[in-house]
Amino acid sequence: MNKPAADFIWLASQSPRRQELLTQIGVRFELLLPGPDEDAEALEVHRPGESPTQYVERVVLDKARAATARHASRALHAAPILVADTTVAIGGSLLGKPANAQDAGRMLTQLSGRSHRVLTSVAVVRGARIDQLTRISKVRFARMSAAQIDAYVASGEPFGKAGSYGIQGRAAAFVRAIEGSYSGIMGLPLHETATLLRRAGIQTDSAP
Repeated sequence: MNKPAADFIWLASQSPRRQELLTQIGVRFELLLPGPDEDAEALEVHRPGESPTQYVERVVLDKARAATARHASRALHAAPILVADTTVAIGGSLLGKPANAQDAGRMLTQLSGRSHRVLTSVAVVRGARIDQLTRISKVRFARMSAAQIDAYVASGEPFGKAGSYGIQGRAAAFVRAIEGSYSGIMGLPLHETATLLRRAGIQTDSAP
């Protein structure tokens, strides 16, 4: 592979929040999304015995390898590839993306009045090298009534989000406190991301 160009990256994520966050720090990107022949969801299946940290870091490495193969098969221009994954955990239990409204309500009931962890792992691929960093943040929810949970689920916001909520949306009203990275809770910890990108020769609008 040729030496990566240092003016843009490939983003292997469909998340609009990750796209917004990269734009926030002045990073140009092009999307490198799975094709119809790829089962991207299969990479996110939890394996028996995996801790939340082991899970999110393994998923990101699997996504990085899949994105590298995708990039090669499409003969795309050489540039660093960024992948990320976020999961929510209470104790050793993972709360992934809800399967339906009932599942979303179940997760939000678990989160109500309690603290949980949000784990986001980021990796940048440069040729054969994969650099990875993981950020763990803590979020405490206020107690939510059944009516509040039902209304939030009915808004549609929980779907497609780990733990059935997005801190940048209506769920912010339920958050009593956070400890860690706000952008990491959104899905892309910017300090860690900027560090990895600088190592890959990509300049950002953050610290030099």
